[in-house]
Amino acid sequence: MRHFMIIEAPSNLGLKELRPGVEPGVRRLPEALRKTELALEAGINHVICIPTPPYSMDIDGESGVRNAEAIAAYSEKLAASVREAVEKDIIPIVIGGDCSILIGNALGLRSTGKDYGLFAMDGHHDYMWPEYSGTAGAAGMALAIVAGKGHAKLTNIGHLGPYIKEEYIYAYGNRELEAGYVQLITDSKIHYYDLPAIREQGTHAITAGFLTMIGQAGLDGFWVHLDVDVLDNDVMPCVDSPLPGGLSYREWEETLQPLIASRYFKGMNITILDPSMDRDNRYTKAFSERLAALLRPAVKGLSNS
Repeated sequence: MRHFMIIEAPSNLGLKELRPGVEPGVRRLPEALRKTELALEAGINHVICIPTPPYSMDIDGESGVRNAEAIAAYSEKLAASVREAVEKDIIPIVIGGDCSILIGNALGLRSTGKDYGLFAMDGHHDYMWPEYSGTAGAAGMALAIVAGKGHAKLTNIGHLGPYIKEEYIYAYGNRELEAGYVQLITDSKIHYYDLPAIREQGTHAITAGFLTMIGQAGLDGFWVHLDVDVLDNDVMPCVDSPLPGGLSYREWEETLQPLIASRYFKGMNITILDPSMDRDNRYTKAFSERLAALLRPAVKGLSNS
């Protein structure tokens, strides 16, 4: 029997304002998924919330990252809860929030003293650092930060960086295909699969390759980072940086099913869905229903290796 919990991490500190005076609404996702009864539908009974600092547009002069000190402090709090869960063999489902919550999750895994992999599903690869960012937002740098690229204020919290080694990371779903942007990640050791590569190779081959890598590398497990903008904009338009195309829900489910069912699966986070962009709640409700259906078999102990 596998034990699951939900950790609410409603941080929007990694994003710039939607427009002057309007903070990002991603912090409302935990509340929105409570209303859709995600936990009940998935069969999860334990829910906690890690409160976040007030939103700010401040750019840290030392690191060049917006709200760097607040994000670092919040990451330590989130990491403590993730570490406690993982050490008790509880699988946390962390509801964000923006992608900067990946920092705290990865830090929590690393603080156990073990090595983990990361399967990062995202419509952007988020492998960049301040000099390449047009927003100074940590959300767009999250993958680079957890891999140790950037200022130590975020990449080396507690002298534990890198939190996840590049060779243990799969970046899956990018469809921002500008050559300079893509080169940042293709020059790294990360296993990179953009949307055209997924369509060419197929979801099953890529996820099977990832799970094989986890086993062969002798890792203690892996985390899934799920930015909902990996989904096709037609089925998930409630995001801050929409792009044409994306995964269908069927492709999304085919990707996640073997990952969640794996005995190596140690947790996941969900980010970027902004309920304030979903006036009639239809997209949030559909997402919640599909996520609950994916989680339910694992929560009920119907998983495999």
